[in-house]
Amino acid sequence: MNIKSVLWLALLIIIPVAGFAQEKSKKEQKAERKLEMQKQTEILVNAREFVFVAKTAYPTGGRSMVLSSSGYGVNYHPDLIESYLPFFGRAYSGVGYGGNDKGLTFTGKPEAYTVTGKKNGFLIKAEVKAHDTFRLTLDVDFQGGATLSVLSNNRSSISFRGSIVPPVKSDEVK
Repeated sequence: MNIKSVLWLALLIIIPVAGFAQEKSKKEQKAERKLEMQKQTEILVNAREFVFVAKTAYPTGGRSMVLSSSGYGVNYHPDLIESYLPFFGRAYSGVGYGGNDKGLTFTGKPEAYTVTGKKNGFLIKAEVKAHDTFRLTLDVDFQGGATLSVLSNNRSSISFRGSIVPPVKSDEVK
């Protein structure tokens, strides 16, 4: 082989190797996505403005239920909490049965609202007095996954699994 052929062969080998050396490994890409998701979750929790979207309900003493509708959730605002959650379980006094029961639908100003940092996420506790007293405990992991437990004076406790997402602005709906 002549010198020219050897140089071209060496050049063809070196160029792809240099290109691969600059790309990030899958492990590094996954770590970056995980860190970015953690930052987004921290921003949402610290702003106290986000939406918990419920995917699965866990009633006390019953089977878990996948919630097929995407309309179930809780809107968290700094001075208002709006809940649109179904209820499966035992109701005690002051709760209508049948078509009159709207589940855990309420709107109110939180009487108490605390955010506590944990090793792998946040613990958010709120108490809202509407037609009943509701104590909400939201356990959020850094990846945005969350478990919401709802305690009420007139109903058995119930938990939901889902995620937190940014609130939809009214100008984004158009």
